[in-house]
Amino acid sequence: MKPTQKLHDLGQSLWLDNITRDLLNSGTLRYYRDELSVTGLTSNPTIFDHAIKNSTSYDEAIRQKLDEGKSGEELFFELALEDLVLAAELFRPIYDRTSGVDGWVSLEVSPLLAHDTETTLAEAKDLHARADRPNLFIKIPGTKEGLPAIEEAIFAGVPVNVTLLFSPVQYAAAAEAYLKGIERRIAAGLPAQVGSVASVFISRWDTAVMGNVPEPLNDKLGIAIGKSIYKTYQDLLASPRWQRAFNSGARPQRLLFASTGTKDPKASDVLYIKELAAPLTVNTMPEKTLKAFAEHGEVTGILPPDAGDSDAVLTQFAAVGVEVESLARKLLDEGAASFIKSWNELMAVIESKSSTLQKAAV
Repeated sequence: MKPTQKLHDLGQSLWLDNITRDLLNSGTLRYYRDELSVTGLTSNPTIFDHAIKNSTSYDEAIRQKLDEGKSGEELFFELALEDLVLAAELFRPIYDRTSGVDGWVSLEVSPLLAHDTETTLAEAKDLHARADRPNLFIKIPGTKEGLPAIEEAIFAGVPVNVTLLFSPVQYAAAAEAYLKGIERRIAAGLPAQVGSVASVFISRWDTAVMGNVPEPLNDKLGIAIGKSIYKTYQDLLASPRWQRAFNSGARPQRLLFASTGTKDPKASDVLYIKELAAPLTVNTMPEKTLKAFAEHGEVTGILPPDAGDSDAVLTQFAAVGVEVESLARKLLDEGAASFIKSWNELMAVIESKSSTLQKAAV
C-alpha cells in the first residue's frame, strides 16, 4: 500500500496545492486522484501566474476571450473558473461519496481585496455563482477585514476556504467567524451545512526564523504551531457551542495544513506531511512533495489531541526571543503582501500574453 493511501486511510485528506491546464488535459490530475489518493486541490495567484506564464496551453482560450472584448482580471477569472470547474467535476464523485466532506477545489478572491470587507463578499458570491459547482470553495484571507466577509459568506451559503492563518489566535478568530455564520443560518431556519476549511500555513514559520535561532531549533517551529492549532481545533469541536451547531446539522470546519513543502534543503522533503498526520484534517501539498511522499513517505502516528510537546518547544523559541503572536501578525501581513505581488505579476503576464497574441493575429 502506498504511503499516500495509508495517510488517506488514517483519515486525512490529501489535496494538491496546484492546478494547471496541462495537469487537467494530460490526465495527470486524474492519475493523482486514482493512484495517489488525492481528493481535492487548492489554487492561488502564484500557481496561476506560473501556469499561464510557463505554458502555451492557455493561449487559445486567451485569444478567444480577447475576441470577446475581455481583458485583465475579468479574463483571468474566466480562465481560472474553466480550470477549477473541470477539477471540481473530476473530484465530484468523491464529494458525492463523502456527502460533501471531501472532494473540494478552491479559488481565491483577488488579493487586492484583503482589507476590503464588502467587495470581498461581493466577489466571493459572484465567483461561486459563476462556477455553479457545490464543491468549490472561495478562498478569503483571515485578515481583520476578511473575518466579517467570511461570516457573511457562510451565512449566504457560500463555502469558504479561510486562508493565510498562522497562529492559534488567528485560527480561533476564523473558526468564530465560520460558526457565527452557521449559527445565524440556524436561527434563520436555513440548512446548517455549509462547507469550510481553515488553512494554517506551516513552513513559513520555519523560514521566518531560519538563521535567527540555534540550529537545533531549525524546522521545529512550524510543527509546534501546527500541533498547538490542532489542539485548539479539537477543543472547539468538543465544546458545547459547536456541538449544538452539529446537532442542528452543521459540519466541522476542517483544519487544513497548508504551505507543507519543505523549504530547508537539510530537512526531510516530507517533514511536514509525516509530522502533521491527523484525522478530520486536510494537508494540501505541492506536486513535488506529493510525489516524494508517495515514493518514500512514512505514516508513523497521528497528532496528539493535547498538542504533545508543542508547549515545551514554543517555550524554547520564546527563550531565544521569538514572540509567536507578533510574528504571526507579521507573517499574515507579509503573506497578504506576497499574494498581492503575485497577483500583480499575474495581471502583467495576462497583459503580456494578450499583447503578444493580438500582434500575432494581425
